[in-house]
Amino acid sequence: MKIMPLAKRGVEASRLVLGCMPMGGTWDRNDPITKEDRLKAEKAVDAALSIGINMFDHANIYTQGKAEQTFGGILKNRPELREQIIIQSKCGIRLQDENTPGRFDFSKEHILEAVDESLKRLGVEYLDILLLHRPDPLVKPEEVAEAFSTLKAAGKVRYFGVSNMNVSQIRFLQCSLPDQLAVNQLEMSLAHTDFLDQTIYVNQQKGTGVNFGEGIMEFSQMENIQLQAWGPLAQGRFSGRPLDNEPENVQKTAALISQMAKEKETTPEAIVLGWLMKHPAMIQPIIGTSNEERIAACKDAERQAGLMTRDEWYTLYMSAIGREK
Repeated sequence: MKIMPLAKRGVEASRLVLGCMPMGGTWDRNDPITKEDRLKAEKAVDAALSIGINMFDHANIYTQGKAEQTFGGILKNRPELREQIIIQSKCGIRLQDENTPGRFDFSKEHILEAVDESLKRLGVEYLDILLLHRPDPLVKPEEVAEAFSTLKAAGKVRYFGVSNMNVSQIRFLQCSLPDQLAVNQLEMSLAHTDFLDQTIYVNQQKGTGVNFGEGIMEFSQMENIQLQAWGPLAQGRFSGRPLDNEPENVQKTAALISQMAKEKETTPEAIVLGWLMKHPAMIQPIIGTSNEERIAACKDAERQAGLMTRDEWYTLYMSAIGREK
């Protein structure tokens, strides 16, 4: 039986992850975290735990740090939870302020400072995984290596990864790092299928041949990198969101998913996620919602991935990219 790349490293993570970006209220740093914000976050965590999710994805910028702070409040009230879960966070994005624009920062100084701040907000001694949040054009791999080595030696981070990076960017970083990167987080869903190189079909139709390039899916499997999908539910496009202004292929795909869900006695969310999880790269979807009912609707995703046939997978794929035949 194929297992997730994280499991090969000794990280026993669930196939689904709860994304914690909605926690903490608004993105205005001056708005306080309300009692309602804390209650909503706790209910989301409990809903996730109830369907077997043990991994939670953060970033230092989510709601200006209030997401980590809110989650830290949950852990403070339930300290036994820390050793039962896997906490992942990200750093590297610096939001716009009064004097400087939004930018990226993979400097050693910023990485070390950002991790210390995240640990303080979360109220924990270590992160299981730290990701660099999107590529930084000014990155110096040797400086990142110094930061990672310092964090690992201090016991503050166990594993490292990246987000939104292509093969060349990963290789460039990896050339200086002492440990192999464990994770790459990308936008992947039936609404964003670029990761599958859909140009294969276009090129075949035009008779111009196929240019595979450097496939991120193949590379990740060869290098034992855990692929995580952000936005896997495509903001509800295929699971109940109004579609009046959506293109025909989206509307047809949503109808197809609804039909499949009824036939299989499951939810549209489970079908949408199951399609991603069917891929042999063992993709790990990150559910970015704090809605309890929507979290619960994802419970059957892994089972549906196992039940989904090749024909069903390709039917959904071709419908999503607007090529049903």
